[in-house]
Amino acid sequence: MPFTIFYRVLWLVLCSNALIVYVASHSIRTVAVTTLACWLLLQVGYFASVLFLIWRSGHISRARQRAEHFDSCKEVVSEPPPDLDEVANESADLLQRDQMMAISLLLP
Repeated sequence: MPFTIFYRVLWLVLCSNALIVYVASHSIRTVAVTTLACWLLLQVGYFASVLFLIWRSGHISRARQRAEHFDSCKEVVSEPPPDLDEVANESADLLQRDQMMAISLLLP
């Protein structure tokens, strides 16, 4: 909410509050006290709403960062595993090579 709108609504509420309290009590002192109390409550409410908006924006940005991190982790994990036949062929090739090297070591 822009400050000018808040300022106009603040004055509207305070003036209507003062008028209603004066009509009900016919006391200027009661009008002053209740108008100041109303003004203080409105200021506290505005300040609390600003703090809440700041907290919520930080919370949303942290959630967005977590989601982006999770998506990037999913991309890394989502690579298909190597084919089992290829792994078996590679291990058989390594075994055969190791046997040939062992035999070559035995020969003079």
